[in-house]
Amino acid sequence: MRAMKVLIIGAGLGGLTAAIALRQQGMDVQVHEAAGRLEETGAGLTLGLGAQHVFRALDLQGAVADRACPAGVLPFLHYKNARLLMGDFDTGDGRADDGTADIVRHIYRADLQQVLIAALERLGGRIFTGRKLVDFAESGDRVTAKFASGETATGDFLVGADGVRSAVRAILWPGDQPRFTDHVAYRFLVPMDAARPFMALGRSAIFIGPQRTFNRYTMCNGEVVNCAGLVETKEPVPEGWSIGATQAELAQAFEGWHEDVRGLIGHASNIIKWGLYDRKPLASWSRGRTVLMGDAAHAMLPFLGMGAAMAIEDGYILARALTLESDTDLAIARYEAARQPRTEQVHAASLVQGQVTQAIDPDLFKPASAPMNNMEMMAFNPVIAPL
Repeated sequence: MRAMKVLIIGAGLGGLTAAIALRQQGMDVQVHEAAGRLEETGAGLTLGLGAQHVFRALDLQGAVADRACPAGVLPFLHYKNARLLMGDFDTGDGRADDGTADIVRHIYRADLQQVLIAALERLGGRIFTGRKLVDFAESGDRVTAKFASGETATGDFLVGADGVRSAVRAILWPGDQPRFTDHVAYRFLVPMDAARPFMALGRSAIFIGPQRTFNRYTMCNGEVVNCAGLVETKEPVPEGWSIGATQAELAQAFEGWHEDVRGLIGHASNIIKWGLYDRKPLASWSRGRTVLMGDAAHAMLPFLGMGAAMAIEDGYILARALTLESDTDLAIARYEAARQPRTEQVHAASLVQGQVTQAIDPDLFKPASAPMNNMEMMAFNPVIAPL
């Protein structure tokens, strides 16, 4: 019997996770990426317990832990006086662990992508770059993708894992555009030697204030501090990793904030910024032999730090569904039934988390109102979740 052939559009974290899980089940997988090469771009990200369960199931937990740092506890601090509003201070050293513990970890997106690419290549999976999707069409029980280069690829099933500006979604639902969320993110790195005077409050912290948050945590075995500021703005900013920002712009956005925030900004270089976009929820993520996943299906704000984990969970559960059901309609039904309620919950919770952490008066912050304290939501296990 011929193995199912799956075309995955997009070499992001979710698409690569799906590809690895499908290859481990013996399926023929091709990943088609629009970019001409797989560049090392992106920010630090948080891998919650759901993502960790997936990597353990794929036998990648050790490789991920080698590149990551344990997240530890996370204090929420007043933007001016650093008064503890929620959580506890983290005095750990941020060094890598052996990967055996089920804990939240921080990792660079590019590092995680490289781990996944290497794993897929070891399994014989193929990644094609320079494949910008322009159309696809079904014929019987096959689907053919057409690329701007003139090349084509045909398979049994097509997965749109191509991000918030998904070409697959645009073909399925023309006119459905990403929505600017009135937020812009700034990201920069500071070597620990320069950052140390501003890290007395622990290796991880989120400062919360009116219409802004500033998150910083150690990376690279404690050698670098990853800093991310989220700012409300009515001026749309493009989505992506290529827009530069000045230190003066960032300093103005966080003027009057705690000295640790201002001190880290004073050592910022190579600052990038990007607009934050989400997508209108869809009643269905699929049509025919095509299905969406990750940001293409449910882009969300980053206030819970769970966007990447949602894509990784999607990828694994989609692979589970396609393994359980040879009938693609039934597989899609299982996948959507498992993932839509979960991602809708996290999408809504991310909005609420942003509202409570960017309130006009942080002195009124109530920890009980923060969705990140919902342990059942945060501890979801996609490996054993019902399908």
